[in-house]
Amino acid sequence: MSSREETTGQFAEPGAAGQPAHEPHSNLGRLNWLRAGVLGANDGIVSVAGLVVGVAGATTARGPLFTAGIAGLVAGAVSMALGEYVSVSSQRDSERALLALEVQELRDTPEEEFEELVALYEAKGLRPATARQVATELTEHDALAAHLDAELHLDPDDLANPWQAAGASALSFTLGALLPLLAILLPPPAWRVPVTVVAVLLALALTGAGSARIGGASGRLAVARVVTGGAIGLAVTYAIGSLFGTAVS
Repeated sequence: MSSREETTGQFAEPGAAGQPAHEPHSNLGRLNWLRAGVLGANDGIVSVAGLVVGVAGATTARGPLFTAGIAGLVAGAVSMALGEYVSVSSQRDSERALLALEVQELRDTPEEEFEELVALYEAKGLRPATARQVATELTEHDALAAHLDAELHLDPDDLANPWQAAGASALSFTLGALLPLLAILLPPPAWRVPVTVVAVLLALALTGAGSARIGGASGRLAVARVVTGGAIGLAVTYAIGSLFGTAVS
């Protein structure tokens, strides 16, 4: 077993036959980005909706609602962006470390690395002779790319981008947060809370269905779960706003 297999189980854990536990799937990266976008928008909807509905429990005046909504939108978007940047930066650092380690191993122990590549292709189901032929041809073409793909499922030209992740996270949160903000500000005072609640629950139903579709799960269950949770959250924040707004005034 190479030193990389001992220290990077999160990328490839050998099974009983030495086969990595997680195989790459086509469009997996794109699906992950779509799921992250949907979840970011969902966070924006829930966070800002809870905030403005809570304030609306104390007052339906446009000024306080606008201030609270904008503050929640900006704070949430910045928090999401910073969190995503730190997380993806750590992932990118790990990927770069694995890349450097692979380069060193290919330079120091090329024979062992070649046999490791052959074993990986055998574990995928190729006959020994075929696995050796494939490993030979790929090594002659680009040894590093062959090992990164077979062992770590990494593309050196497509490493995780923390700035892209931070921007996408902030954008999706902002787009989601705009819905409850506009819904609470545009209607007449008497209709602000009802319109916001209906708009938020419909939006949560859409994000729940979208998330389920991307993940291949049950759409009905996902919608029921997210709408029920959102409704409970709105009811609690409105009740707290009404209670403390009355007490403070």
